Amino acid sequence: MIKKNSKIKVQNTSISIISQNGNDFICLTDMAKAKEGDARAADIIKNWIRTRTTLEFIGTWEEMYNPDFKVVEFDHFKMNAGLPSFVLSPGHWIEKTNAIGMYVSAGRYGGTYAHKDIAFEFGSAISPIFKLYLIKEFQRLKEDETDRLKVAWSIQRTLAKVNYHIHTDAIKENLIPVELTKQQTSFVYASEADMLNMALFGKTALQWRNENSNVEGNIRDMATIEQLVVLSNMESINAVLIHQGLKQSERIIQLNKVAIIQMKSLLLHNSGRKLK
Repeated sequence: MIKKNSKIKVQNTSISIISQNGNDFICLTDMAKAKEGDARAADIIKNWIRTRTTLEFIGTWEEMYNPDFKVVEFDHFKMNAGLPSFVLSPGHWIEKTNAIGMYVSAGRYGGTYAHKDIAFEFGSAISPIFKLYLIKEFQRLKEDETDRLKVAWSIQRTLAKVNYHIHTDAIKENLIPVELTKQQTSFVYASEADMLNMALFGKTALQWRNENSNVEGNIRDMATIEQLVVLSNMESINAVLIHQGLKQSERIIQLNKVAIIQMKSLLLHNSGRKLK
């Protein structure tokens, strides 16, 4: 097993990252310290993992990537989520479900670690702003590694855009998605990607291309950093909604509301002002 330890600093908080066999695991314990310090880091993680929303997310992740995941135990946890008596720790989750997306480590780099997909989701529990800086610093780390090793390294579109400069506040005011009409939400799109495009941008990829025939790239290539962060969140949420069995016509309404709320939150706090 090839293992490599790294550290990044996010809003003055040092966060450990362990990379092994092509997967990156970020220390949730370090991230939790940014919210309320060392004393309550473990409690923050336990409170986060016991919610139904979190269980749906990490359980869906395991079903996607872990063939040995114990679905029966997962369903048991879901049934009890939300009850006052329900408690859950990362160690208990791992032991009972045979989860691979999280692990608990002791020693110098000790703490609760989670796959980057899950860690980015946990970042939302700290704050949207913290999550944004976490993604930026994670990308910087990966770019530095690529430069040193002289090898090609590819990152998801939503992370590759985080070095873009932030538009002016006046322009930002026009970026908040508009609420879709009944006619728009009733249209059945040919792909999930276009459903997300409609929920966030208010148009499909083809509609954008017809309006911008002289522009290189596509609708997502031209997106701002805030839009890409929200798009990444929407993809995760959409996976959970699909797992819950919601129809596309129902999901697009929920995702559009998510896009509006999260864009307003990011723009209100000028979250990208210091990203350069």
